[in-house]
Amino acid sequence: MARELIDLLWRDHPDAPQGGSRGPRARVTTTEAVAAAVALADAEGLAAVTVRRLAADLGVSAMALYTHVGSRDDLLVLMADAVHAGAARPPHTDDDWRARVRAVADANLALLTDHAWLLDVTDQRTALGPGTIAKYDHELHALDPLALTDVDRDAALTFVLDFVRGAARARRPDPHGAAMAADWDTWGPRLAGYLGDAHPLAQRVGAAAGAEQGAAYSADHAWQFGLERVLDALASLAPGR
Repeated sequence: MARELIDLLWRDHPDAPQGGSRGPRARVTTTEAVAAAVALADAEGLAAVTVRRLAADLGVSAMALYTHVGSRDDLLVLMADAVHAGAARPPHTDDDWRARVRAVADANLALLTDHAWLLDVTDQRTALGPGTIAKYDHELHALDPLALTDVDRDAALTFVLDFVRGAARARRPDPHGAAMAADWDTWGPRLAGYLGDAHPLAQRVGAAAGAEQGAAYSADHAWQFGLERVLDALASLAPGR
């Protein structure tokens, strides 16, 4: 029988209930199955992660694997928590709160770039896991210099991480981006002909941004600009303001 998700998440805790001790030792552990699922998602995307596929890769039956990971939904929570547990948590040594929050944002963008499938795991039960809680605690401490109430500290961190998730989604590869760049020499003049004098502001701003960024959209420019505005918003909460 599969253990409940809360017990699977905390399986390494000394107080966590363990699987039955009778019979031969299981051919795969929950931790091994979750690690294999993370590797599969990194390589092929979240859609590739099914209990049946994972069981075949591990050389066990699907029914046997269910006893270690619960349902597929439970497995996704376990995967997200495992990635959060493995994320680096360097100490916050800088006294500048902006530098501390920027470091948190940069770390989360890197995490979501390395494990893009995390963007599609929206199960709120991930908040119950030891890896996610440790990550949350570490990131909350980045806001120590702002002397916020507990509720505002949580809201401020959510504000930052929501921006990061949006930026990470915008950075996902565009399957049509290369084609647009290749066709621009012929499409650009035709677009100008279609537009004529219409929408002059859009034409002027688009041309200026395109010339500055070298493309219709620059993920790096959007990231730097947006993150500074997020920090500016948090500055209103700084002591003395």
